[in-house]
Amino acid sequence: MFKVYSSVRKELLLLLNDRVGLSLMFLMPLLLVFIITIIQDGVYKVVNENQISLLVLNEDKGKQGSKLVSVLRESGLFKIDTLGGSGKKGSQESLKSELLAKGKMIALYIPQKFTSGLEINAGQVSRILMDDLGLEHDSVQAKTAEIPALSFYHDPVLQQNYTYSIMGIIQSYLSVIENSLMIDNMYTTMDMENQSGRLKERMINNRVKINPVVASNNNSMAVPNSTQHNVPAWTIFAMFFMVVSLGSNIVKERVNGSFLRLKTMPTSFMLVMFSKMSVYVMVAVLQVTLTFSMGLWILPRLGLPELSLPSNVLAFASVVFISSMAAVSYALMIGSFARTQEQANGFGAISIIIFGAIGGILVPTFVMPAFMQVASNFSPLHWCLEGFYILFLKGGSWQELGKVFLFLGIFISICQLCTYFKLKLEKII
Repeated sequence: MFKVYSSVRKELLLLLNDRVGLSLMFLMPLLLVFIITIIQDGVYKVVNENQISLLVLNEDKGKQGSKLVSVLRESGLFKIDTLGGSGKKGSQESLKSELLAKGKMIALYIPQKFTSGLEINAGQVSRILMDDLGLEHDSVQAKTAEIPALSFYHDPVLQQNYTYSIMGIIQSYLSVIENSLMIDNMYTTMDMENQSGRLKERMINNRVKINPVVASNNNSMAVPNSTQHNVPAWTIFAMFFMVVSLGSNIVKERVNGSFLRLKTMPTSFMLVMFSKMSVYVMVAVLQVTLTFSMGLWILPRLGLPELSLPSNVLAFASVVFISSMAAVSYALMIGSFARTQEQANGFGAISIIIFGAIGGILVPTFVMPAFMQVASNFSPLHWCLEGFYILFLKGGSWQELGKVFLFLGIFISICQLCTYFKLKLEKII
């Protein structure tokens, strides 16, 4: 027992003397979580919030333009901010500058002849339909008009698929207005204009409904937000960055002959390695405690989403432990293969950044190309983050976590075996 105590004490002293390594392992994740969560919170709100901010300039002289604005507002999907039409020629162009000046992402321009164009086109459609059905109607030559066009402005930073989705929503509500006008026109032509309400109501209420269902084992309605992504993601990133400290210590002890001197002492080399792993696993657990505490108590005070911990405490502890072991094992392997501290620091840090980039730490994997999504499966950081995602967002069971444990278990075994055979080859063990 005294040997274990002495070995652990030695590793703690080495760690405490490594101020650069301590700052990378503790100060860096706190700053990253704090800064990046604040930066990304606005982006997540654009995707997750129920209402989309929409700037509207309505220059229509009839009632259909106001009706469209009213329908969009009543839908609950949009937060409407109207801009009064001036009637001047340059008013539409000024909407671009107003769009950016007011901090909006999208804007809608309704032209002056919107109502008249809709009514004329609705009349033409109703007459064609009545002709095909053989119904009598007024044979007066119908007016012709171009189909009115709305102008949809959007910030260039918005993704194209997001822009098309919003345009599709507006188009669906516009179709309701067009169909209503067509029905009114048909009933008016047949001298039945007071009886059109029943058909319009039936058409609106007779639509096929789509029920949203969250694919979660515990029926959780958790929606990913900036806190739920960044807190575990940058904690994992910091865990693996212990390669700078632990890898350097391994190289230092190999180069200065500490490992060889240990062979002359009445102790086992496996005890020394076990002490190193124990100390740095505790460091990883402490990293999780600090960053997750920030997500629970500090970030909500800044108006950011609060981190909600999973209910399955044992599964959460298991994911933390196996992620810590993966980080420690990788650091041991880098330290055993590197010949100098500079090699360990340089290759270790760069490899972690690459693993983080392809593993979904910097950019979520679902926005990556297909071949990059395949490549992300070879990143240990991806599987660590996937374990936290399963717990935080999917209410994951042990069965869902099985794939995570399997990959990380294989990764840990490979790193440990590589470390063992490398030290064995150098006759250190």
